[in-house]
Amino acid sequence: MRKTPAECTDMADVRAEIDRLDQALMALFAERWGYIDRAAEIKRPLKLKADIPARVMEVRKNARKNAERRNLDPDFYEEIWARLINHAIAHEQKILGETDGDDQTR
Repeated sequence: MRKTPAECTDMADVRAEIDRLDQALMALFAERWGYIDRAAEIKRPLKLKADIPARVMEVRKNARKNAERRNLDPDFYEEIWARLINHAIAHEQKILGETDGDDQTR
């Protein structure tokens, strides 16, 4: 049964809730990755590049704003999103044939 942080009475409760959230986050990341694959499929016939700088900046700004709204460290979460974006771009570049197949990091 789901507990709020205040309802956790011991470390086992806290750990169980963190584990539950980690599983939920991974499910969301998997869902997000499906959209990354679909984006590459849509970009191919349109001859769009994997890396679209205006969109990259928009997603980073959104991450920062979302973190600020939740009183989280915006620098930290923007950096996490930068890594997600870079990984997604490298993946799309492979799909679109923009690389030689080596995993690129930015």
